[in-house]
Amino acid sequence: MVVDRILPFLYFKNNKGIQTRDVAWRRAVGNLFIKSYINMNEIAPVARTDLEFFPVQHDGQQFVLIRDHLGLVEEGKAVGIPLYQLMTCLDGATTVRDLQMALMRQRGGMLVGTDEINRLLAHLDEAFLLDSERYKNAKNRIISDFTSDRIRPCSHCGKSYPETPSELKIRLDEILNSQPPNSEPEGNVTALIAPHIDLNVGCKGYSTAYQMLKRTSPSRIILLGVGHTLQNALFSLTDKDFETPLGITQSDRETIRRLREAGPDIIAPDDFIHRSEHSIEFQLIFLQHLIADKDFTIIPILCGSIQAGLSEYSRRSYLEHAGRFLDELRLILNDPDEKTILVAGVDFSHTGPKFGHEMPASHLQGRSEEHDRNLLMHLTRLDTDNFWEESKRVNDQFNVCGFSALACLLEILPQCRGELLSYDIWHEAPTRSAVSFASVVFTSPTCVELGSHLD
Repeated sequence: MVVDRILPFLYFKNNKGIQTRDVAWRRAVGNLFIKSYINMNEIAPVARTDLEFFPVQHDGQQFVLIRDHLGLVEEGKAVGIPLYQLMTCLDGATTVRDLQMALMRQRGGMLVGTDEINRLLAHLDEAFLLDSERYKNAKNRIISDFTSDRIRPCSHCGKSYPETPSELKIRLDEILNSQPPNSEPEGNVTALIAPHIDLNVGCKGYSTAYQMLKRTSPSRIILLGVGHTLQNALFSLTDKDFETPLGITQSDRETIRRLREAGPDIIAPDDFIHRSEHSIEFQLIFLQHLIADKDFTIIPILCGSIQAGLSEYSRRSYLEHAGRFLDELRLILNDPDEKTILVAGVDFSHTGPKFGHEMPASHLQGRSEEHDRNLLMHLTRLDTDNFWEESKRVNDQFNVCGFSALACLLEILPQCRGELLSYDIWHEAPTRSAVSFASVVFTSPTCVELGSHLD
């Protein structure tokens, strides 16, 4: 962890974006900082709203760790609580004079000059923590460079898994062999649900899922992932080819073009979110390893938050907005001229202070596990209506990040049989939080289309 010791103050997040996941901790910190009268004639700096913040302990002290999906902020950078407190005020309404008065109160009345405030702001800007022209220019360059490229390079090789082909193959075989062999699937594999949690944590889920594909040779794979930062669209598509240490897999550009035409209003205008998203990448390395002897193409689709993308959280509203897109995707999956399967990389409940709960995950596990298992029961039964009702029943209280991808999957599957292969929960002791994940296989002897969509 890189601790910012130059400035003993700062780090923050406001209601619209910069929020630490630990609610109780955030409230305690926020109550220490009272904003003063706002003079709208003065400069009002704004902090970035696309960063993630996590409370951490380091050498017996509490800091806030910063995560930046753009990679502009130094990886592992952390700031002290006083600096975080100040940053929580940088909402575009708090002026330099307000910040000056706030620091004076924080220091027991000691005078703070505007030069010191300006130095603090300059340091934040230099670290790409402010929503400034410098940040916007850097962001635009990154987006432009990525969107103009024809290949999506691996973003997690060398971090989450080995970056050399030989070492990666060994690691994948270790994961696949970590569980006793499953019996061969009865019928043809139509779809697979696998985790996208860290490979070391999710060994059981990855192993039980991908053992199902050892004797499957699809020519095309629909890859559904979770767009963890996708908020203003239901889907994000990319026609880039994907590169990993095991080679380059081509995207089915013509089919992706058809999907874009079927859902122009619900698809993100660019594919930048694919740059650092791991939920598809983790599935692809297993697929490349297991189907190494056959060329296949992919259709990479990231699914965004349904709550953020729709005014009403219901299946009916989802189909009203995404119906044409889902109809086209169903035709693609069931195309008799292509051997197409679907793989969804999802996790289930995210509980504990790290994910916005005041109670530790252990106190929520009974209810969150019940919720997960209800969702899985409805999934394996292809019971789409009750799948939605279960999520609405708890108001997505347990942050099932894969809900949108699974909702998409249920709308396009043919008539088939679902089987739960594994379910597990990983507890992160330092944050008192937990993530659950599962593996499911769908098989069918024939491809009789399921008429599960609403009339």
